Formats: sequence, structure tokens, C-alpha cells
Amino acid sequence: MSEALRGTRMGAISYETDNDVELAPRELFRYDCPAGHSFVVPFSVEAEVPDSWDCRFCRASALRHDASQPQAKAGKKPRTHWDMLLERRTMDDLEVLLVERLELLRHSGGPAGAMHPNYRREGAARKSA
Repeated sequence: MSEALRGTRMGAISYETDNDVELAPRELFRYDCPAGHSFVVPFSVEAEVPDSWDCRFCRASALRHDASQPQAKAGKKPRTHWDMLLERRTMDDLEVLLVERLELLRHSGGPAGAMHPNYRREGAARKSA
């Protein structure tokens, strides 16, 4: 017994054969790459065959030989912060806010004081008193 299994590892080799095995029915579909490559992919008869497949040679998107060029999807333009702001406020509202913030900056002595309207600088309070 040990002589027959010498040199084999568990799971390394399958001793089963393909005799009397019936494979699932298949169809071959040809794909053409924009770089000029052409290759064949087997699919099951029951499978839904895609119109595009990654090229085996250059990984570009190859089209099925009998398929037409897919139409590009019209994607949405990404919304920016400015677009979302304009959905909530009008330009007149934004002008008023800008004027208020600029006045606050001018009277508080810079951006540090304007960040917290309730914050008063100690030096300014002492000079006025």
C-alpha cells in the first residue's frame, strides 16, 4: 500500500478520468478588440451572453462580433457644493449674508474674532471702559 502512494500528496492529483462525463451544452462567441485582437469565449446555451468582454491580450473592452456598438449612457452631472447652496438660497440672500459677514469681520478686528460673535477681546473691553 505504501509503495502505490509514494510521492503523492493529499489533494495534489485527481485520479478521476473524464470518461463517460457529459459536458453542458455550449456555444462559442467571437469577440473583436479595438486593438485588432480576436478571440473566442465559450458560454452555456442557457447563459445570457454579454455584448462586451475584456480582451485576453490587452484588457481593453472587446465587442461581440455580431453585436452593435453600445450607446453611451447619459450620465448626470455631479452636483457641487455651489449647486447645492443655490438650491437652498437665492443670489439676493447670499449677497445679504456676504455683506453681514464682511461687516462683522471689519468690526471684530479680523477673522479670529468674527468666528465667534459672542467672543469679545479682553483688550477691546478694557480700552472702552
